[in-house]
This record gives sequence, structure tokens and C-alpha cells, in this order.
Amino acid sequence: MNVDTKTDIEAAVFRKFVKHLDNNKDVQNIDLMNLADFCRNCLSKWYKAEAEARGEEIDMEASREIIYGMPYSEWKEKYQLAATPEQMAAFEKKQQQKQSQQ
Repeated sequence: MNVDTKTDIEAAVFRKFVKHLDNNKDVQNIDLMNLADFCRNCLSKWYKAEAEARGEEIDMEASREIIYGMPYSEWKEKYQLAATPEQMAAFEKKQQQKQSQQ
């Protein structure tokens, strides 16, 4: 497989992944963090970092809008629920485990 084809496939997979997240707004960022150690905000940060590594300027809000499909503040208002005590306890436990492994 040539590099351009590989890049095209990776870009298509990324778009499908973002669309999948968009179609599953009930999956909260805290759930993603607890299960996979990343969330939509992480994707936004990675997007911004990769754009800047290629000489493209993008602010965090623009990067988040690409991932969330709308301004982050709007997404939070419409779809983000408060984390439950159980979710936060799982998050804290995971963070402590990560720190102890370092």
C-alpha cells in the first residue's frame, strides 16, 4: 500500500470514528476516560497538536468544534451530564494506578 492510500484510509477511519462518537452522544467523556483512557477532549488536543506540528494554527475551540461537531460549550450544555460519584471514583482509581506505574 502506498503512503497516500494509507493516509486516505486513515483519514476516512478518523472521520468515521468522529461520526461514531457524534452518533453516540450518550457515551460521556468520563466513560471514555474510565474505559479507554481518552475522551473527545483528548482527540481535540491531539488534533490541535498534529495541526501545529504541520505548521497549521488552530485554537483549542476550533479543534474541539471539529471533534464535537459544534461549539464545545453547546455540546456540554446539550449532552454532558454530571459525573456520578461512581464514575468519579473509577476515574480517581485509574489515575492513581497510572501514577503508581510511572
